[in-house]
Amino acid sequence: MARALRLAVFASGEGTTLEAVARAIESGKLEALVALVVVDRPGAPALQRAERRGIPTVVLPLQGLSPHIWSEKLDLALSTQRVELVVLAGFLSILPEVWLRGWSGRAINLHPALLPKFGGRGLYGRRVHEAVLASGATESGATVHLVTAGVDDGPILAQRRVPILPGDTADTLRERLRPVEHELLISTVRRFASGALPLPYLGSGEGRPAEPASGRSEARS
Repeated sequence: MARALRLAVFASGEGTTLEAVARAIESGKLEALVALVVVDRPGAPALQRAERRGIPTVVLPLQGLSPHIWSEKLDLALSTQRVELVVLAGFLSILPEVWLRGWSGRAINLHPALLPKFGGRGLYGRRVHEAVLASGATESGATVHLVTAGVDDGPILAQRRVPILPGDTADTLRERLRPVEHELLISTVRRFASGALPLPYLGSGEGRPAEPASGRSEARS
């Protein structure tokens, strides 16, 4: 059996994506191990989800620490758990460039829209879906991309699309898109775990999906 890819999941809120990744691992759908959960907000529900599963955690707010000290603390936690790939799953803090330089090609982010549209500073969570609906777009989706110094600006690894339905609100769109996001992230991590994507991943053309983005995928209840 191949060695499981060691992951660190970064989260700020509910931790539903963390839960989806953990379940995929438990069911044998993903050859990986969540070795560490990093939370930037004390008391975030993601922290309790990790603790219930016995996953090591670290709470590391950026406020009050210099970027260098914060990065050193994070690097120590990651190296202690022998983390190979960092997964940002609803992590709202902007990562310092000094940390990103050391983890170039080894950190990915899940964004709830079809980048390069509807990304950047201030566009996260419900705000993304509100912006999509306000634009009059006929479809939305999810994107997994490499993390770089530019917010939501790294090379795209994979995308999935869902149609905007009549009467959609930010909440209905978010709920319908959530399982699509989870499937997309898990399938991308699986590509790293299998060696289909190398670590570190240097990219094959910035902004170009490495997995077909044209397929229409919609979650069913």
